Amino acid sequence: MKDYQKKFIDLALEAEALNFGTFTLKSGRKSPYFFNVAKMLNTKFLSDLSECYTKTIEDLDVSFDSIYGPAYKGIFLASIIGARLGESDIDIPVSFNRKEMKDHGEGGDVIGQLPTGNVLIVDDVISAGTAARESIEKIKSIGAVPKIMLVGLDRQEKGSSSISARAELENDFGLSVASIVNLDLLISYVSDDSKFADFKSDLEDYRNNWGA
Repeated sequence: MKDYQKKFIDLALEAEALNFGTFTLKSGRKSPYFFNVAKMLNTKFLSDLSECYTKTIEDLDVSFDSIYGPAYKGIFLASIIGARLGESDIDIPVSFNRKEMKDHGEGGDVIGQLPTGNVLIVDDVISAGTAARESIEKIKSIGAVPKIMLVGLDRQEKGSSSISARAELENDFGLSVASIVNLDLLISYVSDDSKFADFKSDLEDYRNNWGA
């Protein structure tokens, strides 16, 4: 586990963005853990959170022309990532969408310069991949290319078939999907800390049932 990956999990736990228990996901699946990156919307966490994302981008060594953050959590993620990259004099437009179409002012449902060229989509999590597909289709409808999708946590779950949601997205759209951490790393993290001993077996059972 790389330093920034451990930092990401540490931050998520400290901010209570990562919780263990019993949760119902948007997909309807019952999960022993839940990740809500919005809990990191605090001056204490944002700088380190943006560093975790940008360190991952550095490791991916991929080029892109635009950054896009889907509403709602992708909005602040794209903003803090863009601000961090801008410290290195990188000049890339940042945009995000609104949930509803606006028929006055600038109009439309995208705020900021429309994404062009190869696009980096940033979001918080991949579960079944439903929300990710919406973002990818949006980028394509604009005429840009969804080149890579980066999330904080890949739950490594099955999509609509027996393969992972990540693999389905890559196969269906030809883009790369990456994450700062995934369920395997999370299980490795809790395995090394006695405080989480009671949750390890639940996480492993969930991976056995829904993992791919």
